[in-house]
Amino acid sequence: MALARIAQTEWQDGRSLRRKGLDKKQVQLAGLEASSTTFRYFLLSMITGLLATPEYVRASLVPAPPEQQVKAVAMKLDRQRVLFDRSKHFTFVLTEQAVRYPLIQPDALAVQIDRLTSLSHQPNIRLGVIPAGVCYTSGALNTFTVYDTTLATAELDLGAIVFRDSRDVHDLILRFSTYEKHALFGEQAREKLVTWAAHCRQ
Repeated sequence: MALARIAQTEWQDGRSLRRKGLDKKQVQLAGLEASSTTFRYFLLSMITGLLATPEYVRASLVPAPPEQQVKAVAMKLDRQRVLFDRSKHFTFVLTEQAVRYPLIQPDALAVQIDRLTSLSHQPNIRLGVIPAGVCYTSGALNTFTVYDTTLATAELDLGAIVFRDSRDVHDLILRFSTYEKHALFGEQAREKLVTWAAHCRQ
């Protein structure tokens, strides 16, 4: 069982992904999004590409070679169409740090936060925020995504881990549920988002 669990855990190091081309990663993500119906995103430090404005997407890809950036930006933005497929259901939990991370200039960040507010009205999207100061964990944190109940990915600075073992996926779903209980949703989340966007515009 231990060997099986190891076999169902894959490490994707960032250097290899960049060497192969960022478009390969986008194709992989698009495939996961096409074959899944329920998505859970815990966003610790930045906004994910599905929710990002074009300017935010471009800024997130700056470390990549310029020749890869243009294609990757177009593919990331094209993937956002999945959000409007009403047969799919998304839950995003973002920390305040993720929402307000100054990746782009304040006026552009305000527009990005406005986009989050707008998407929160969509019936197949639940978007929650955890304000700074809320104690919602006692351990180490990282960004992760769960696709249905069959696969999960965890993002680290140096790459990503892919979990296919049902026990690992289940553990991440339980962890997500805990974070979800500490998040603000609906009008409460939108009030926070509007306040943070206004702060960017000051």
